[in-house]
Amino acid sequence: MFAEDTSYLRIPQTRLFQVEVSSLAGGDGTTLLQSLFMAQRVSIFVTCVVDQLFPTVGLAMADVLERLGYQVDFPEDQTCCGQPAFNTGYRAEACQVARHFLKVFRESEYVVVPSGSCTSMIAHHFHDLFPEDRVAQHAAEALAPRVWEFSRFVLEVARVDDVGARLEDVATYHDSCHALREFGIRDGPRRLLANVRGLELREMDAAEECCGFGGTFSVKLPEISGGMARTKIDSIVRTGAKTVVSVDSSCLMQIQGALARAALPVRTMHLAEVLASR
Repeated sequence: MFAEDTSYLRIPQTRLFQVEVSSLAGGDGTTLLQSLFMAQRVSIFVTCVVDQLFPTVGLAMADVLERLGYQVDFPEDQTCCGQPAFNTGYRAEACQVARHFLKVFRESEYVVVPSGSCTSMIAHHFHDLFPEDRVAQHAAEALAPRVWEFSRFVLEVARVDDVGARLEDVATYHDSCHALREFGIRDGPRRLLANVRGLELREMDAAEECCGFGGTFSVKLPEISGGMARTKIDSIVRTGAKTVVSVDSSCLMQIQGALARAALPVRTMHLAEVLASR
């Protein structure tokens, strides 16, 4: 049983390797042995929406991380974080998916996610799924600090706010609910966008208002969801921007649908796609 497998409690340590470096000082070709840190390994969890609908977001995220010097891997056994089941009240099913996630990513040094909502599910809610299973709780607690939303990872772990991106465009930024309200992610993505060459960033007046998606909320209450989406695109149009950027593909899916129904010539891009632009 999963609860008996304590291997997923292990927290991997940064690995070391030794390389020979030729010293050019004086041109004597002296060989030195230097201990250097190997590039840290980053596992990417692409999320269901990215995997099924927006795969270019995952590719862009991997590209940015590799350019920052990280060794990127994609655990092929990954599935879902369990958020759809959890939010809909299917707790047992959410537990099953969460257990699988903990097993798949138990050896990851970092798990980087292109979504505030999925990051929130893993880092903030996995622990609550196992009130009577201390082994699983410990696994969730051990993994939580290693799970990072993409923009926060770039700024706070890689400590980079200029990745050398270029995009000739006029854009506006949408604050996704989970990223903003559960992680306080607001200024970070804007800092990254401000350093994209050729990009003009225009603030919308309803940037922090929900787009109306909310997972199954948009299915169960489509009239309310649609009204919220229309409010959002009206705010987008007032900026004159040609592109809407966010850190959550699910929000962008909702906004893209509303823009398409209104026949508006505005596109959506995930922050990772912008930062991968050249």
